[in-house]
Amino acid sequence: MMNIKPISDLRNYNQVLKEVTNDQPVFLTKNGRGKYAVIDIEDYDRLKASLEILEQLKKAETSGTIDLATARERFHV
Repeated sequence: MMNIKPISDLRNYNQVLKEVTNDQPVFLTKNGRGKYAVIDIEDYDRLKASLEILEQLKKAETSGTIDLATARERFHV
């Protein structure tokens, strides 16, 4: 289940931060609309690494070095 809170809950930020765990971000809303996501640093690092890998795979595919389907098979992405 998604953990969604109004940004005003940050007045008690310690409680909000306690609710952030691996694979369980806290989403903050502003004026009833999604605005921010607070995620665990390990999740952030994994997300960033995944994006870098995808970017490298796209570059390799466009340069003709390797196609994306083959890379996915090789790297189990």
